[in-house]
Amino acid sequence: MGLYDRDYTQADFHTQYGNTPQMRLNFPKLTPVVKWLLIANITIYVISVLTFLGPYIYEWFQLDTTSLGRALQIWRLISYQFLHDPVRIFHIIFNMLGLYFLGPTLERYWGSKKFLIFYLGCGVAGGLFYMLLVSIGFLPSRPMIGASGAILGMLAACAILFPQFVVIFFIFPVPIRLAAIILTIAYFFFVVTGSENAGGHACHLAGMAAGAAYVLSGPWRNKIKVKMTAGHRWQKKITEQRNLQIELDRILDKVHKYGIHSLTSHEKKILKQATKAEQMRNRY
Repeated sequence: MGLYDRDYTQADFHTQYGNTPQMRLNFPKLTPVVKWLLIANITIYVISVLTFLGPYIYEWFQLDTTSLGRALQIWRLISYQFLHDPVRIFHIIFNMLGLYFLGPTLERYWGSKKFLIFYLGCGVAGGLFYMLLVSIGFLPSRPMIGASGAILGMLAACAILFPQFVVIFFIFPVPIRLAAIILTIAYFFFVVTGSENAGGHACHLAGMAAGAAYVLSGPWRNKIKVKMTAGHRWQKKITEQRNLQIELDRILDKVHKYGIHSLTSHEKKILKQATKAEQMRNRY
């Protein structure tokens, strides 16, 4: 999956054929989380393919719904995202290309921590949806591996946030939103018709849905966050005022019993601040 960013590369277009602009492929600069995700995926793939550890890695870390015990091993919802088909090398190649071209933009937009949570969350959503379809008997139980759910989640997010992006769809450059629509329709068709990789396509669909839902729910989540923050601040202010009143009552009681000279410098400061605050309230 290649990626063109029209807004950022128009200054570098060349008019080799009259006035027709020639697009330049934009190779993004790696961001920290994307870099380590690439390293982790590729390293695990090499170890799995070239060493005797491969069978054990897939046995312990692929998403496995063949038994209830394995289905309840929740670490597999994360670990399966770092495993890829040891036979079909294009499985990891296409996923890593998607991560490389789409990930840096989202990581810069959200920040590393938020991006990592989003990336893994889309993969988890894909895994959970696949497990749901297996549990109701809609899909056969097979092991699940691959980062495609997370990658397609990024595609959906970029399609909403950065509609100016153009991706290479097979060999044709198309707007990212058109690519997302085509893929959604195709994956849905493959799932409902029970294609050979229906489970994988179900994971793709869920990853895209999770990515789109996360972006579209952003304003709503921000409003809730603002309300919760405001409520927390108000509660904190009330608590501080209550504690101040308790301390003030203690100081006034001390003054009544032992006189003003018995107060420490800190207690005098509190009394002075309270008196000033009361005068300000009476003024208004």
